[in-house]
Amino acid sequence: MGKDEERIYKLLTSESTRRKAFEMIVKSYGESLYWKIRYIVLTHDDANDVLQNTFLKAWSNIGSFRGKSKLSTWLYSIAINEALDYLRKSRNTLNADAADGMSVAGKLMADEYFDGDEVHAMLLEAISTLPEVQRTVFNLRYFDNMKYSEMSAVLNTSEGALKASYHIAVKKISDYFHLHE
Repeated sequence: MGKDEERIYKLLTSESTRRKAFEMIVKSYGESLYWKIRYIVLTHDDANDVLQNTFLKAWSNIGSFRGKSKLSTWLYSIAINEALDYLRKSRNTLNADAADGMSVAGKLMADEYFDGDEVHAMLLEAISTLPEVQRTVFNLRYFDNMKYSEMSAVLNTSEGALKASYHIAVKKISDYFHLHE
């Protein structure tokens, strides 16, 4: 644990300072959690909803955090699971939205909070075609440069499986770009 994590954990262990510790968690990890979630669910509004759910779940389970893993690992795990749950629940909505004829890239370019260019939007569209696990592994490795050992702790799977998922995802994204040249 880093110094900040140790300080927060110490505050979490006391009922009287738990709320202050949680405020520190929100301030310290809010932005990084937002971006981990955003790369999975893609839109700003969805990312904000999932982030709120992440913090609600973390708050309701804060008493069970025992410091066996890094606080950031615990939070990332909650955030990723919440984002994947959101995708599963909204799959029918996404399929209905696809009927409107607008691509993921088109929707991103129309999103006032999206600050990327067309190539970035196409990359996110290619990523959105990946199965959930490959999408998550790709996002954590590509956008966050997360080590496989940390990913293994967050996703509770072997490093070998993660490496395989990442390389398959890269191949599928490359193929996607070749098809859409």
